[in-house]
Amino acid sequence: MKKLNEPDLVLSDGCTEADCLKIAQALSVIAQIPDDPSYNRPKGVEVAAILKGLKVDLNTLLAALLSDPRVSKLHPQPDILGLFGGTVAALVNDVNRLNTFSVYSLEMANKPRQTENLRRMLLSMTQDVRSVLIKLAYRVRRLHVLSNESYEMRQFIAQETVDIYAPIAGRMGVQQLKWELEDRALRYLKPQDYQHIAQSLRDKRTQREQVIDRFVSALQACLGRESIAAEIYGRPKHIYSIWKKMQRKQVNIDELYDLLAVRVIVDNIPACYAVLGWVHATWQYIPKEFDDYIANPKENGYQSLHTVILDSDGKRIEVQIRTRTMHEYAELGVAAHWSYKEGGKHDAAVEKSIASLHALFEGKDNNEVLQENFQNELFSDRIYVLTPKGQLLDLVKGSTALDFAYAVHTEIGHRCRGAKVNGRIVPLTYRLKSGEKVEILTAKEGAPNRNWLDPNLGYLKSATAIGKVKSWFKNQQQSQNIVAGRAILDKEIQRLGVKSPNLVDLAKQCKQATVDKLLEAIGRSDVSPRQLAACFKIPGLEGKKWLGKPLKKAGSPSSVSVNGVSKVLTHFASCCLPVPGDSIIGYISSQKGVTVHRSDCLNIIGLSHEKHIRLVPVSWGEGGLGHAVPIVLKAYSTQTLMAEVMQVLAQAKIHIIHARIKTHADFSSTLNLTIQVKDADQLSQVLTKLSCIPAIIDAKRKM
Repeated sequence: MKKLNEPDLVLSDGCTEADCLKIAQALSVIAQIPDDPSYNRPKGVEVAAILKGLKVDLNTLLAALLSDPRVSKLHPQPDILGLFGGTVAALVNDVNRLNTFSVYSLEMANKPRQTENLRRMLLSMTQDVRSVLIKLAYRVRRLHVLSNESYEMRQFIAQETVDIYAPIAGRMGVQQLKWELEDRALRYLKPQDYQHIAQSLRDKRTQREQVIDRFVSALQACLGRESIAAEIYGRPKHIYSIWKKMQRKQVNIDELYDLLAVRVIVDNIPACYAVLGWVHATWQYIPKEFDDYIANPKENGYQSLHTVILDSDGKRIEVQIRTRTMHEYAELGVAAHWSYKEGGKHDAAVEKSIASLHALFEGKDNNEVLQENFQNELFSDRIYVLTPKGQLLDLVKGSTALDFAYAVHTEIGHRCRGAKVNGRIVPLTYRLKSGEKVEILTAKEGAPNRNWLDPNLGYLKSATAIGKVKSWFKNQQQSQNIVAGRAILDKEIQRLGVKSPNLVDLAKQCKQATVDKLLEAIGRSDVSPRQLAACFKIPGLEGKKWLGKPLKKAGSPSSVSVNGVSKVLTHFASCCLPVPGDSIIGYISSQKGVTVHRSDCLNIIGLSHEKHIRLVPVSWGEGGLGHAVPIVLKAYSTQTLMAEVMQVLAQAKIHIIHARIKTHADFSSTLNLTIQVKDADQLSQVLTKLSCIPAIIDAKRKM
């Protein structure tokens, strides 16, 4: 059992009695960890001490203590939820996940897009912004003890810090952590450069301090005569920022002129301009170095006056003038320099979330609301997923496994026939989540399925992927499109029983220059059968829907051709229930002939290699009385919900085979229906109509 020491108890300084009791309770959990002199990783107490200097709230301190990796190895496990509440328990879970999550590789160091995606993925995976802050403090402490590890590990941790964690600290505006992360990482990445700069600063420290002291004294005397209250002090330059500037300008440290810097803090904005006036009146200033970020704030909200003067010896001194509010805003939360130093694009959601972090530190607002702001707004429209080789892809939220395939490569998308997420086979419509690893299963040859473009079937979310599928169909050979279009049009004309329609007039109605252009457009899906309903004008058919209701009775049951041969014994698989229009494949069973599956059926994707010999090509035949298809409707509970659903299905002449409704505690409902449809097109139509019912939240085919 470890005995609490004096540094541990420093955490309670300045706390209320109730807060001190909570901290003591958390420290008693830490005290159960057995002594292990060989353990040289960051400890919760050390991390909490770093955060204490940032004036964080009690829950952040408690979570830092309890997310010590050694706590998870205690037996029995402490009841963090029961002892400290849901917020602390959630923070601990978040930090533990961040501490064990490892995606970064040294190959990413020269790939800015990949490192940016990784930063965003780490942020998007957290439930509470404070967990990121705790993770940053753990990384600071890791750098403190990094000298105990191997050379390879030192290089890896230092480079990861510079690429991932220091930019996140800067983006969150926590400059104290950012500077320390960068400086300590540089010690391992460029030890000679670091020592050279540090030695140069030490050698000239006395001289530099004398120059600053003379200027500060003169300015204080000047402002004192004008009764302007101000806090004036020298502003230290950090080694990493000096090194970066030396690299950027290709100069030695002796050639840098802005190592001398002074900050002036005053009470209000008029005082800022008054101080600026006296500085410019008393010392020679360099006009091109003057910036007014009060009248013209930086994009991230940073405000201050910047000017550079020459003292009596001709030395350049940078002077920053700001109010106390501006100073706190810049140092503790929001005015991080990432927008202009990293070259990143301004993101309003990021800035609002950083403002929420600042308010959390100060305890001015309700924590739950601020957590919700962070969770809902920070990268809420994006997800970040991994390829099998560890490459990160940035996708729109709601993207499916098929969207991922197209994001990897257009041809991968075209040939995609299945997907694995974290090693588990999923349907192509599976919606991905940040941090998942996705593997695409492809055919040697393949092409997109037209159903992928149907929004009701949920295959694609990304506009880019949808555009690639549409482009594939558009780029097919013109003659093939014309042949396909002629077949589609002839079929619809036959269904209507119309003889010799005027196709020239129909082409004009559909805004196509010629009949061939019309047929080509139909063949590549630019003109759908639904659009033809509005364009096709034949005497005696005005007012009748083109596909709204069949004008002829359905014929014999749908048949399937096996390898081009009809009248083969077939039946439809109950696991995926294919309907005409679906991409299908046959499986030769031992007793029931050929079982017809959808091509993306999980049972087909998961077949062992030995059973692939049983797969045979199949295609849809003509006609059909209908196919049973399960659909699921999510809706708000209303007294008229079932009546409205039944009315839509009755008007569409859709037969209901089975219906079941489940009502939930939040007054929502789930309706599971099995309906009889002729093909995928009719299924899409009825799902669209059901989606138009006000109470319906979502209507889709059950996978």
